[in-house]
Amino acid sequence: MTDRVPELVTIGRVSVDLYPHQTGPMRVVTSLQKSIGGTATNVAVAAARLGHHAALVTKVGADQFGDDIRHALSERFGVDSRFVATHPSLPTPLAFAELDPVEEPSIIFYRYPNAPDFELNDEDLAEVPVEETTILWVPASRFAVEPSRSAVTGALRRRTAVTDEADTPGDIPKHTAKHTAKHTVFDLDWRPHFWESEAAATPVIEPLIEHFSIVIGNRTECRVAVGTDDPESAADELLARGVQTAVVKMGGDGVLVAEADGSRQQIAPFPVDVVCGLGAGDAFGGAFCHGLLSGWSVSRCVEYGNAAGAIVAGRLLCADDMPYVAEVDAFLAERS
Repeated sequence: MTDRVPELVTIGRVSVDLYPHQTGPMRVVTSLQKSIGGTATNVAVAAARLGHHAALVTKVGADQFGDDIRHALSERFGVDSRFVATHPSLPTPLAFAELDPVEEPSIIFYRYPNAPDFELNDEDLAEVPVEETTILWVPASRFAVEPSRSAVTGALRRRTAVTDEADTPGDIPKHTAKHTAKHTVFDLDWRPHFWESEAAATPVIEPLIEHFSIVIGNRTECRVAVGTDDPESAADELLARGVQTAVVKMGGDGVLVAEADGSRQQIAPFPVDVVCGLGAGDAFGGAFCHGLLSGWSVSRCVEYGNAAGAIVAGRLLCADDMPYVAEVDAFLAERS
């Protein structure tokens, strides 16, 4: 990769993922298939598959799995990996999928004693062009622990180009100007494994919302962030915190899009026979970014995201099964 500024920068989790060839509890599984994954990783891969220069900011171990991830990102997926740092002692994490049920698989995380991506620090993010990239995508899990929490908070502070000092350490001052051509996306990304409880997560996540132009989350994630899982109420709460666009995923009921100008629209989902439900949301995210980078309306971004998510839900893997433009276009044409 060159040193040019990526169109999309995602910050977050990475792991070597193992997917079972058998459905049901892990005790019945006899074979697994290896890929890579993690919310930020999959979104970057999905956007790269759709033709964009996407960069991932994360950290791996100094081991064979870390080497596997670097090679997969750059050689198989075309993701800019220059901001993938290395931790000298912590192992690269593993994540096992348990397809029980296939619609809502469990993830068995091996991130002990901690994962390198939670050890991202200011030095790791110092050269990341967060101020210049068109889209900065940040999952809420980045704020679960230190030093990741403070490092990513610092990157957001650089992004928003503020003039006022924070009142207390770790706080992010409010914007001095609204987001315009650039988008800062908050993926509410609720992973209970990373938090002590919902009650502990809410006071961390909620104050951050007003510093993003777009917030995306499902009902549960909205409840953790703003205290309600009712889509309309959640959208109200998000917009009240200064968000320009709230995207509330409602499962089989589709996606609610609420914008600061007062417009609201519910985008229908695409029914599909589910093989594995893990990667659909990240495919949605990468396709949504593709739409933003293409200058589309938010509703069209969501429709394209729904199509990409449906395609991946009908496949086993996450990163390796992210669709190309021709596949999404063909899917939409068949259902037009």
